[in-house]
Amino acid sequence: MNHPGARSAAAVAHAQDGTALAYQPQGDGYPLLLLAGQANNHHWWDGVREDFHATHSTITLDHRGTGASDKPQGPYSTRQFAEDVIAVLDHAGIERADVYGTSMGGRIAQWVAARHPDRVRRLVLGCTSPGGPHAVERDATVRRSLAQTDPVAAREVLTDLMYTPAWRAAHPGPYATLGDPGMPPHARLGHLRASNGHDAWDVLPLITAPTLILHGDQDRLTPADNLPLLAARIPGARSHVFPGARHAYFEECRAEAGPLVAAFLTEGA
Repeated sequence: MNHPGARSAAAVAHAQDGTALAYQPQGDGYPLLLLAGQANNHHWWDGVREDFHATHSTITLDHRGTGASDKPQGPYSTRQFAEDVIAVLDHAGIERADVYGTSMGGRIAQWVAARHPDRVRRLVLGCTSPGGPHAVERDATVRRSLAQTDPVAAREVLTDLMYTPAWRAAHPGPYATLGDPGMPPHARLGHLRASNGHDAWDVLPLITAPTLILHGDQDRLTPADNLPLLAARIPGARSHVFPGARHAYFEECRAEAGPLVAAFLTEGA
């Protein structure tokens, strides 16, 4: 089944190792799988999900370790998360889908598209990187700021990395992109190690789906210099940069990013 009907109830798939994976289909139309960032559940997409329902149904999921999914001890990896995605598509009866992954979700989407090219019609990668020695990593100042022991201060740092002060002043929150508060420490650490251990450089040329790569040019969490690296490795990839945007460009630049992605996904349809 390529076109799931109008649905909104949560469902549960099971990974190859038996881990229960909660996912949330909504809407009607060609399936669009939305993959959230590190240590976040499906609510990451709450602010923009409806932008795609004119043409697509959307499927979000809770990565293992988050939300209503199981939280096994691990270890976790982006390749494992990608196989979890395939388990969700199988359970939902979706043979082929468009895939939009941001941040760690973009890392996961790289593996999905490279290892399972028959399952991905079109691919969008946002605020992400190829990982490994070729990637441009965040600077030491950012790493130290995120690692501080005061959770309130660390959350403030993360919020500042996600959104510009002007946007925050107009949109005081709460924000759904700052991590799943219900994650146990072992799962949070597992997500961090999975994201840090990502390296899809060698398989990026295997991606056959038409690909759009997006980034905010003021992103310090995942530096924008990773965009041209991905674009050069993925055959025929196109890219777009949002001036002044930080990591959560998809929310802050929603008025531009939503239509841009929607137009790409429906191109030639």
